[in-house]
Amino acid sequence: MATQTIFGFGEKIEGYDVPVLNEREVRAAAGILFFFALMSFMNSWLMGNFRLTQIFVVAFLIDFTIRIFINPRFAPSMILGRFAVRNQQAEWAGAPQKRFAWAVGWVLAVLMFYLIVLNNVIGPINLIVCATCLTLMFFESAFGICLACKIYNLFFRQQAQHCPGGVCEVVTRHDSQKMGITHAVIVAAFLGMIGFTTQHFFPPVADKTVAATSPENAGATNGECTPPDWAVAMGHAEMWKLHNNCK
Repeated sequence: MATQTIFGFGEKIEGYDVPVLNEREVRAAAGILFFFALMSFMNSWLMGNFRLTQIFVVAFLIDFTIRIFINPRFAPSMILGRFAVRNQQAEWAGAPQKRFAWAVGWVLAVLMFYLIVLNNVIGPINLIVCATCLTLMFFESAFGICLACKIYNLFFRQQAQHCPGGVCEVVTRHDSQKMGITHAVIVAAFLGMIGFTTQHFFPPVADKTVAATSPENAGATNGECTPPDWAVAMGHAEMWKLHNNCK
């Protein structure tokens, strides 16, 4: 039975010699954060508006501060993740390596807070940090792979225990888990087919602004880059132009 306290990190459960966390909740929380992080990142990348990213950075920093310095049970993303998987059986994973991984995320959040929130710095460093955070959260939520946990053993004498999927222990893969040259060929053929289809059936759309200004097309495309009334009414004119290759 788990022992719950206000301040702490991980659950103390009988049969486990280190504090543990429910891996299902952790992955759900990572997926929730990844969703909002991706939205804010794409908004900044496509629209050049960093306000949503600034808001997310503040929320991310608060969430991870609660996780690390108070208790993961009270972090908003973990609460939402717990609700999402409340009907699933818990899968316990070692808490120490998770705390190290989340500390890495917290440092990245502090860096982003200093750069983009306090100083409004816009540059490649933001892109690198954001891409790093997105990569960490994607691998955690999609594959259950904690990349930062992989380097935990390099810094601590006590090795990571109770890892998701038993990756901390030496295991023998079942025949159904093994991959060979045939699988690699299938994936390569699939990617090649997608590339071929993209090139031959979905060619790039010509820039309508250029087409409209060329002498041979003058008049023919007149009005194609004029936003419709509904787009103007909802303040969507610029985005409409972007979506219709009129920028």
